[in-house]
Formats: sequence, C-alpha cells, structure tokens
Amino acid sequence: MIKLSVEDFKKYNTRLDNLNIPAHQKPHYVKWVRYFLDFESKYGAGRSGQELIAAFIAKLSGKGQSEGLCAQARRAVVVYLNLDGSVSGINGRSTRKAEGHAPSDSDAAANAVRQPRISPPEPEEAPMDDDWAATVRALEGEIKRRNYSKKTLSAYVMWVKRFGVHAGHRPVAEITDEAAKDFLTDLAVKNNVVASTQNQAFNALLFLFRHILKREYELGDSVVRAKTSKYIPTVLTRAEVDAILDHLDYPFDLIVSMLYGCGLRLSECLGLRVGDLDFEESLVVVHDGKGKKDRSVPMPKKLRRELKRQLARVSKQLERDLELPDFGGAFMPDSLSRRRAKSEAKELRWQWVFPAKGLTLVPDEGCYRRYHNYKQLLGQQIRGTAKKAKVTKRVTAHTFRHSFASHLLAANVDLRTIQELLGHSDIKTTMIYTHTVKSRTKKEMVSPLDF
Repeated sequence: MIKLSVEDFKKYNTRLDNLNIPAHQKPHYVKWVRYFLDFESKYGAGRSGQELIAAFIAKLSGKGQSEGLCAQARRAVVVYLNLDGSVSGINGRSTRKAEGHAPSDSDAAANAVRQPRISPPEPEEAPMDDDWAATVRALEGEIKRRNYSKKTLSAYVMWVKRFGVHAGHRPVAEITDEAAKDFLTDLAVKNNVVASTQNQAFNALLFLFRHILKREYELGDSVVRAKTSKYIPTVLTRAEVDAILDHLDYPFDLIVSMLYGCGLRLSECLGLRVGDLDFEESLVVVHDGKGKKDRSVPMPKKLRRELKRQLARVSKQLERDLELPDFGGAFMPDSLSRRRAKSEAKELRWQWVFPAKGLTLVPDEGCYRRYHNYKQLLGQQIRGTAKKAKVTKRVTAHTFRHSFASHLLAANVDLRTIQELLGHSDIKTTMIYTHTVKSRTKKEMVSPLDF
C-alpha cells in the first residue's frame, strides 16, 4: 500500500484529534486512506471525487465489509481529502504526493483544475465546554493510574461523553443521580440497548461519580433495566473445526489452531510474543489477559513443531528488520519503563509470534515499528473460509474459544479446570458452557457409596 508522508500523517492525526476520533480507531482511519490511495492510483483516471469515493466504497462492500466499516472508510477518506491545500486528494494530491510517488505531468494537470472540495462530516460528539473536558481528562488519568485496559478506557470515556450530551453539558457540579438515572433509563427504553451495554454505561457512570466527582452513586431499582436475554454461545463440532482449518492458509491456520487448541481470546493470541512460548514446560503464557490477569495454558502437542517453525520465521524477519536504519523494534507494553522498552524492543523474545507484514510509522519517534497481525484481516479470513467449508453457523474468532471449552466439558474435564484455562474470574461465566453439552447425569437416585 502507498505510505503517507510523515507530514501528511501528522496533519491527518491532528485532524482526527480535532474530530474526537477515539485513539483505537485512528490506525483504521489511516489504513482506509492508504487503501483509497491505492484504489485511486489504479482506477482514478477520469473520475470525479464523489464518483471515485462511491466506487471505492462499493468495492469495499463487494468484498464483504459491513455497513459500519464502509461508513468509517468513507469518513476516513473524506477527512483526509479535506485537510489543508497541501493534500487535495482526487486524481493528484496537490504539490506533495505520498512517499515514493513523485508528481507527474498528469498530476500537475489535475491540480490545475481543482476538484470540488467535499464537505467534511460533522463531529460525532458535540463540543464539550472546559468543565466537561477537564472531567473527561481527570477520568482518563484515573483509569490509566489504575492500569485498566485500553478498551475500558475508551468505553468509559465514550459513555461519559454521551452522558454529558444527554445532560446538556450543564455544569458538572450540578449533575445529580437523577440525571444518571434518566440517561440509563433512556438507553433501555428509547435506544433498546441490550443488558450488557446498559451495564457497561452503568459502570462508567459509577466510576465517574465515585472516583472523579467523589459522590455516592446509589440508583438501586430506580433505573429501568434492559431486558436480559439468555445467551448460549455458538459451538462448532470437531469436524467443523477441522474443515475450517483445512481451508485456511498460513498464517491464519496456525492462529486459529492456537485459538481452538489453547482457548485463547483473539487479543491474547495475537498479543503473544516469542518469550511467551515455553517449549521445555510445554506451556503458553498469557500476559495481561482480560482484567490484566496472567495465566498459562498447555501447549498443544500437535502445534509444537509448527510453532518452532513460526519462531524461526520471526527470527529471520527480525534479522532483515535490523538491517533497516530506521527500525525501532516491536511495539512494547505500556507497563515497561521507557528506557527498558527502548533498549529491549529489538530483542527476539519481545517480537510478536504473529507479526504484521508491514512496519508502522511512529512519527513522534521518527522510526518504524512492527505490530502484530490485524484482527480485522483474520475475521475476514474466518468468515470467508467458513463459507468455503460449508459451515452454516456464524463463525468468529471467539467461536473457537467457545468450542474449546465445550469440547473439554464434553470430555468430562472438571469445570474448575476449564475456568482456570479460560481465565474466568467467576465460575458462573464458565457454567454457560453447560448449556452447549448434552447432560450425561444419571436420573435414578443412587448412593455414591455404591459406585
């Protein structure tokens, strides 16, 4: 894909900050822009701006991208094309092209007749006053201080911002439990959210009231609760798992084998580093799982040889990366000190087991780093492969974790052991898998003394 210049990259990220785009979405916005620039270089001749964007989105839709992702892609492209005059976009990006592409005569001709600018979309959130902005910053700081996950940080900030909009951004000192109650009730009554979504909003406001506003937050039964549905996870048969694995190409077959063979969450699997694989003890060590908890799971015997091959590939890739003058190593955990992260980022033990193909530019550091494989790409591969394997169930990466637990339960593995392998804090969470396995209990009354 075409790379953005460092200057364009910085401008684009600044614009995304101004539009309140969440930090975890920014890499995806950049990715869509790079896809669009590739598309433009191939199919942009003779097309107006609107026509080219429409054709680009149509192609994404044809490749199976959801409406939400297509909308995100369109917004990413429109924001990019509406930066200042140095990036004009369609059929020739003004006087400065993306890295590695010098302006041609056709580009100059296109710039002579500037395409009409496309009006940027309105920000998704209303602008906050200083009072609410300071509250959100305090919330972010407190969450980071407690070392909560980035997903929790993003979700809590989002809910507090939505709560501020609902409250009309009245002074924070005037916010009461009644305002919180009305907001949560509206989520259930007007927005028809599911129970888990309302609970997440409830916890975000609970954190806001207790740790930022320093007030009691006791809503009790005064909030209309969203209806709780009985959820039974989708579970594949062993034959369906094998059929999908047979149709997957490298490296996705190995990734899915780890998801199913170890019962990992997708983020846990993609976040594995070379040092997390212990071949002597046949263990896979999971660091910073859900709730920032560590655990270890048995390494499947069938995968030992292929995992060693994978680490050999990673080692060779690292050797090639180290020859680049601007290679900064792998992205490192936030928990490490800055000095240690910088000194150890190029060591083999910190490299990803499933690295991304390309390097990622880090403008603030002036270097390129390597990230792990991308979740979205794996999701696309799994959905397409399930169709090829003629599996009619809805299959996601998490389906293999469900299948791992259900198949162990069907093999009479103790429920507490399965809880430990999955990293569940509460046995009640693990007990959901009892609904996916046929009961094998004896119904006649007997004494265990007679077994």
